[in-house]
Amino acid sequence: MTAQQPSCIIIRPGHTYKGKQGLTYSEGIFAGNTGAQAICLHLLTIPPGVRANAHYHESHETAIYVISGEAGMWFGDDLREHLTVKAGEYLYIPAGVPHQPYNPSADEPCTAVLARTDPNEQESVVLL
Repeated sequence: MTAQQPSCIIIRPGHTYKGKQGLTYSEGIFAGNTGAQAICLHLLTIPPGVRANAHYHESHETAIYVISGEAGMWFGDDLREHLTVKAGEYLYIPAGVPHQPYNPSADEPCTAVLARTDPNEQESVVLL
């Protein structure tokens, strides 16, 4: 008896979920809908003026590509460091780094693609 070969899967948009971070994500690829073992990929739109809950991802790295708008982010020990990432830019967040992203705009949403080395996505989220 041979093991069944993994198969390619198309994920169509339409499903969303509210993350522990306080933001609503457009569900992409993760263990629950594809059987992914080491990655998740989602779309996130942060509405104008919205701030996520401060958190970190235990043992998992995050890579972000901003499609439109811009986001600010407080990060590091006691969230003392700050950066701004804009459309067309990438952002890397190492595993275990506390961060709190937000949208500084009063009228423009910020949309980004997020990839994380956690196939279950929300299991590694630790709120601060």
